[in-house]
Amino acid sequence: MSTERGVSTERGVSTGHHAEELCAAAVRALSDTPGLVFRGHRLHRGRTPVPAPAPHLRRSPDEEGEALRGVADGLALRLTGSDAALHARLRPEGPVERLLFEALEQYRAESRVPAALPGVARNLRRRHAAWARAFLASGLAETARGLLLFTALEICRARVLGAPVLPEAEDPIEATRAALGARIGHELAALRRHRADQSAYAPHALAVARTVAAMLEEDAGERAGREPPEDESRFALLLDEGGDGDGDGDGAVRASASDSAGSPSTPDSDGYRAFTTAYDQERAALALVRPALAAEFRARLDRRIEEDRPQTARLARELRAKLAAPGPDGWSGGREEGVVDGRALARLVVSPAERRVFRTPRAEPRTDAHVTFLLDCSGSMKPHRERLAALLDVWARALELAGASCAILGFTTAAWHGGRARRDWLRAGRPAHPGRLNERLHLVVKDAEVPYRRARTALAALLKADLYREGLTGEALEWAARRAALRPEGRRLLCLVADGGPMDGATAQVNGRVLLDGHLREVAAGIETEGAVELYGLTVGGDLSAYLSRTAAMDLAAPLAVTARRAPAAFRPSPHGRG
Repeated sequence: MSTERGVSTERGVSTGHHAEELCAAAVRALSDTPGLVFRGHRLHRGRTPVPAPAPHLRRSPDEEGEALRGVADGLALRLTGSDAALHARLRPEGPVERLLFEALEQYRAESRVPAALPGVARNLRRRHAAWARAFLASGLAETARGLLLFTALEICRARVLGAPVLPEAEDPIEATRAALGARIGHELAALRRHRADQSAYAPHALAVARTVAAMLEEDAGERAGREPPEDESRFALLLDEGGDGDGDGDGAVRASASDSAGSPSTPDSDGYRAFTTAYDQERAALALVRPALAAEFRARLDRRIEEDRPQTARLARELRAKLAAPGPDGWSGGREEGVVDGRALARLVVSPAERRVFRTPRAEPRTDAHVTFLLDCSGSMKPHRERLAALLDVWARALELAGASCAILGFTTAAWHGGRARRDWLRAGRPAHPGRLNERLHLVVKDAEVPYRRARTALAALLKADLYREGLTGEALEWAARRAALRPEGRRLLCLVADGGPMDGATAQVNGRVLLDGHLREVAAGIETEGAVELYGLTVGGDLSAYLSRTAAMDLAAPLAVTARRAPAAFRPSPHGRG
């Protein structure tokens, strides 16, 4: 279900992930802070998002390269150059004051770039310039509110860092800069003078923030009744929409694009639940396809696999190398040390000088592993269904050759737009925060006990287009993990194949998108923490890193043999796993 996230190809996702890994390493090195990683295009310490305090550090998903390097360097300087406890104690409550106070403290941290790191200073300049140009291009500087905020941010940064204002911004902010400079000129000079001392700098930053907030209120009062109010939800470039819960990064406005439609942004305190489970189903995928159609799909799938000629035997060897672990396999005799071999004692009587009368345990690699593939069968995955069915077919056959058991599951909904569950909610009078509002449908394509040759037709059922509706990923992941945990194998892996986060229109419209997203994060965190099942994500043109800690991107445009090898490459040893 994922909508477009700014990344159009799987190869682009892979490159973006690599860039994020490199930048996270740079932040860890510069800030001397372990455990920092980029997840979902945002810096996290473990599972906690690190606030992006200033607007120019809030990166959109389609920004890479220099933009990401500037964000990383800015966050590293903030972590090392700012006393977080002092800043939190002095931080004002009002949204405008808070926005400016956060930005001014970020500017102070950036002004302290060591002379030995000219590349960091260059990255920060380029990052801020890119943000300023995007703000101007968005048209926000054409409004009175946006122009005043933008001018305040620009002239404060120029004074604190001793840097010129962006040339493209000179003309738009000229008149506003003159009016604003007359009211905060003394404070601007003090900011520059005290930039090395946070406690002396903060009172002047507060004064600037409060003056600008007062000017905005004055302007709003003058315009009241004469002009329509400005659409505050347009100020996304000033907001930290992925807040971390402590309020850091609140901007001048809190409305996001999804919330401006009128739906609640958060569920109630009871957390995730379903309005009704009366219509939920767990079905065999093959039972939903007519036998004649299933045979046609199987022939079509065979032709697709035959065209690409995947190297299944080679893939099986790679899987065995990833999944196998040494296990006892009898004894090796004729050794000069080890345990005395009773069968060799007769040789010792005949030849007292004989020394090879010992034996040692012999270990051989054994594949004591189970792999579950959980396929997202939502509408956005429909164009990829034939390619994914071929991949799952190859993986299932290779895993069986490697000696591992394999289950293939799918998840979707039994209806669009909520179906009977939503109709029940409407008849009940539309109670607030109803929870999940759709008919859940879980699909068993191949059970672990079913050999590949008997599951071939069922795998072809994935080509049925009308199976692909909407996606309740959190519930499906919980269901698949519960099934995998019951397996007797020593190592159990669960691989989610999806193109992004969950999406169910009826549920999101009433509860807000955060209900489904939050539930998926909670379920994934629980699985990873418990460790009974190793959780991995394979992404198709999207990003799962905001939910799962171990993900890899698939390039469906590559030959089938190359793409099929992406799964074994992604199976890294788990810090919590039992393998």
